Amino acid sequence: MTDHNKQRYRFSEAPIWEMQRKYYEQEGLKAWNNDQVPQYITSNPMIASAYAEMIFGLLQDQANKGCASEPVYIVELGAGAGRLAYHILHELSQLREYAGIPLPPLRYIMTDLAMNNVLAWREHPRLQPFIAEGLLDFARFDAVHDTVLNLVESGLTISEGDLAQPLIIVANYFFDSIPQELIYVGEGHIYEADVIIETPEQQDSLKPSEWLSQIELEYTHRRAPEYEQETYPYREVIAIYQEQLEDSHLLFPAAGLACLERLNQLSHAGFLLITADKGDHLLDNWKFADPPELILHGSFSLTANYHAIQHAFEQRGAVALYPPHHYKNINVGCILHLDQPKGYPHTRLAYRRCIERFGPDEFFSLKEWVDGNLGSMGMQQLLSFWRLGGYDAEFFIQSAKQIVSLLPDANDEEKQDLLRGIQLMWSSYYAMEQRYDLALDAGLVLFDMDMYEESKYFLEISVNHNDEEAVSTVYYCLAICCFELELEEEALGHTRKLLELEPDHEEALAMLSEFELR
Repeated sequence: MTDHNKQRYRFSEAPIWEMQRKYYEQEGLKAWNNDQVPQYITSNPMIASAYAEMIFGLLQDQANKGCASEPVYIVELGAGAGRLAYHILHELSQLREYAGIPLPPLRYIMTDLAMNNVLAWREHPRLQPFIAEGLLDFARFDAVHDTVLNLVESGLTISEGDLAQPLIIVANYFFDSIPQELIYVGEGHIYEADVIIETPEQQDSLKPSEWLSQIELEYTHRRAPEYEQETYPYREVIAIYQEQLEDSHLLFPAAGLACLERLNQLSHAGFLLITADKGDHLLDNWKFADPPELILHGSFSLTANYHAIQHAFEQRGAVALYPPHHYKNINVGCILHLDQPKGYPHTRLAYRRCIERFGPDEFFSLKEWVDGNLGSMGMQQLLSFWRLGGYDAEFFIQSAKQIVSLLPDANDEEKQDLLRGIQLMWSSYYAMEQRYDLALDAGLVLFDMDMYEESKYFLEISVNHNDEEAVSTVYYCLAICCFELELEEEALGHTRKLLELEPDHEEALAMLSEFELR
């Protein structure tokens, strides 16, 4: 490194943000392969169910106000792999059907900066029923600049003032990943904390993830009186920082706030924001804060300043809901920027039930413990946690080995609950780029429970999707299933497939001899 490799930038204008953009545009949905960019914590069925409950609450509130004719639009910012949107829609469809009450029509809009992601969502098999029903649409949306939503499927453009119902905004791992200002509070004054970036040699040949992993950051302060002027849009928030903080660095979400302002213009009725992030809404957590470090995971993330977002909209009459306790892994907030926000009891009660009392942060903390203690858990504990998490496929894959080890001592009721869980899991499984062979795991567990018809169903799915990679165990299990179900021709076919892979397989040779003697 040499001095000419160093350059000073305003933090929100540093090249790290351009590299962030390039990373997602180049990687597309592969960015979430094997959790390179974390997605489970904000996209699992449990958090989606909590979001669906709050959305359902707003639909109820609007229906009770006599506003049931116009559609309610949900816009997910940075929809990523698409898993959260799918699980929300899956749960909302079940809630609407179960409740059986008149509600406003619903439209869900998945958005992202990368057009490759939008095109990939349109082709995902699990999303097709929602597209066909008119529940789901897509848009490329640049959160820093765009003012309208150009919908891909319907061809509609949603512009300022087009919506009569409140707009629901879903923003997970969003505010920490778009440009932010970095300010420093010292002796009652506001400074901008500029960043000096030391870039690697031959940087033009590096991928964005490589570039981000090799840079070095330094910070320097300069007075920024513009933040202290009455004309600054968020002067009230800055004044709090001047009065209550000292020697503190704060990421300030000017771009995020501006994005919410532009989206607010789309509706005459305001918005409901549901958001989850590594983000602090408690001012004490920003006291004496050091300059930020980039958390790298292919791209990078920072800590979202939920305090600024909360305070900015509370000054305009909004009600902000955040947990009264400290979060550990993820902070889930809900901001009702609506006319008379306390007149939305179903929405607020849903937050109390699904976030405040026990929510995604508590669930993830439990899951971290469970992941490290699977080997000591009994069948009832596994079934209970699986049920709590909404019959999530990831947990089933992690725990399949332990489940099989417990089957010899499992009773009939536990086996029936396992079967039901597998069926519910499969009905809501959203395959991603790194597609697990979930059907194989399900089929083998069912085989070990002597549920041959159900096992055959899943094992055939596995073979049909992975014919060239199918292992001999699959054909052996399929042969046994067919034999037990008196499907002799199918059993014979699977036995021969098995012998093609393992010509000396003793059980297969014995079965083939038995067939030939008939």
